[in-house]
Amino acid sequence: MKILLVGKNGQVGWELQRSLSTLGDVIAVDFFDKELCGDLTNLEGIAQTVRSVKPDVIVNAAAHTAVDKAETERELSELLNEKGVAVLAMESAKLGALLVHYSTDYVFNGEGEDYRCEEDIPAPLNVYGETKLAGEQAIIRSNPRHLIFRTSWVFATRGNNFAKTMLRLARDKDTLSIINDQYGAPTSAELLADCTAIAIRQERVNRDVAGVYHLVASGETTWFDYANYVFMVAKSQGEKLVVQNVNGIPTSDYPTPAKRPLNSRLSNQKFQQTFAVTLPHWKKNVERAVVEILGK
Repeated sequence: MKILLVGKNGQVGWELQRSLSTLGDVIAVDFFDKELCGDLTNLEGIAQTVRSVKPDVIVNAAAHTAVDKAETERELSELLNEKGVAVLAMESAKLGALLVHYSTDYVFNGEGEDYRCEEDIPAPLNVYGETKLAGEQAIIRSNPRHLIFRTSWVFATRGNNFAKTMLRLARDKDTLSIINDQYGAPTSAELLADCTAIAIRQERVNRDVAGVYHLVASGETTWFDYANYVFMVAKSQGEKLVVQNVNGIPTSDYPTPAKRPLNSRLSNQKFQQTFAVTLPHWKKNVERAVVEILGK
């Protein structure tokens, strides 16, 4: 099996290079590659890449994920999250190839306290959510052979992430104020990559599994409780932290250019039942990540 991976150097893309290698030949590209275009803003270039590689599976891990910048960079966000994705959808459909794509909890408005199911009606609050939803719709229109994974609060030991930021601040400041009214599930790039490989393998033998799935770790937390768990794990590893006071604050006390959903709870039951896997509690991978970060 030949797999084209777009966005190889992002948090998820980096882990996918590992997980997808067990399935076949992985051709991985990114924005700056010269031999094969991996730039989703270059619509003809990315189309030519697909035509040249002729993959059995395309996995798109590229996106404009700077949520606040997207408010003033709508055109770039549309190119990366919608128009480039639409090209992948059309070109993969011509080949009869499977298209795997990652979306977000931000396609919902964050109202209420219920876990969102795949069938719930999207209503994004910001440009990032709008363009990611448009990308989903472009795929559904063009290629029925797709797996769209909505996820939330993605982290990895590679690159910047919430845990690293909290540890850095906790070493320097005695008081921190952290948002305590946004709910979601921190989900590791490693978990996303491993589950993607499982889903691709199953789709190869049963194409009826195509569709939209919520792929997140189990459980829920707030950024405030997430940070406190990071601090607890760090202290258990002997890390010296300066922070003494951690205060929970409402989102209204920390205004940002892009409005955030308060409720990012996504139900992962459909994914677990369809692919016969148990998605671990978010604390499992956060603990592993913190220990790894501290060990570097």
